[in-house]
Amino acid sequence: MSELTRGLCVVAYRDVLGFVSDRFRIVASLAFPLLFLLIFGGGFSNVIGPMAGGVDIVQFMYPGIIAQAVLTTSLFAGVSIVSDREVGFLREILVAPLSRTGIVLGKATGAAAVALLQVLALLILAPIVAVPLGLETVVLLVPTVILLSLVLSGLGIFIGSFARSQQGFQLFMQMLVFPMIFLAGVFFPVDNVPLWMEVASKANPVTYGVDAIRQVFLGAGASGAGLGVTVFGHTMSFVEEMAMVGALGVVLLTASGWAFGRQE
Repeated sequence: MSELTRGLCVVAYRDVLGFVSDRFRIVASLAFPLLFLLIFGGGFSNVIGPMAGGVDIVQFMYPGIIAQAVLTTSLFAGVSIVSDREVGFLREILVAPLSRTGIVLGKATGAAAVALLQVLALLILAPIVAVPLGLETVVLLVPTVILLSLVLSGLGIFIGSFARSQQGFQLFMQMLVFPMIFLAGVFFPVDNVPLWMEVASKANPVTYGVDAIRQVFLGAGASGAGLGVTVFGHTMSFVEEMAMVGALGVVLLTASGWAFGRQE
């Protein structure tokens, strides 16, 4: 087994094991998106009513909540780097016969595995909110979630490589996460907002991940209902959005590998 593969497997296994053995973290990671769905979905359903194409606001928000869970879990992958640095574990793995690229990929893979576990748990809600859920949907959703998580974990690892304390990292993440969530079209279509917000939303890479997951769940009906993301008059398809997210992932993971490689 090469140093890269060994680093990837060891680090990913450690992060996944840390998640599944922490019951409080599991409950909190599921409760957070559920609160958003119940509070915003329940509150807006009577105000907004059915959207274009007869899509209910809760059905519209549900894929966005799935994407939100992926976003928060993946971005906070960087906090493990900060905590490992504070307790001295990071120095130990840096001097071990492990590739630094493998360590970064292991962190990203571990975050993607944790995000996928959370998403699979949240799929229990699909029948409750009347979102169609079949085998084809799940098969398409899994690689979509994994790709989006790898991209966002690359951003989290990049930031975590420069942070020197968990408090500073978490404060910065809170400043970053909430604007990204609200501007990504989780709670409203990004094509029906003021111009400045539309521009900011379409410059937000998470927007395309949210819409891709929404297209997985709602299918062609999402685009027909005017719920897709329109850029310069062109409505983005699922394949185009995944290609954009994948290209961004290459950039972010490369940048995170460079930033982590500077660790001493």
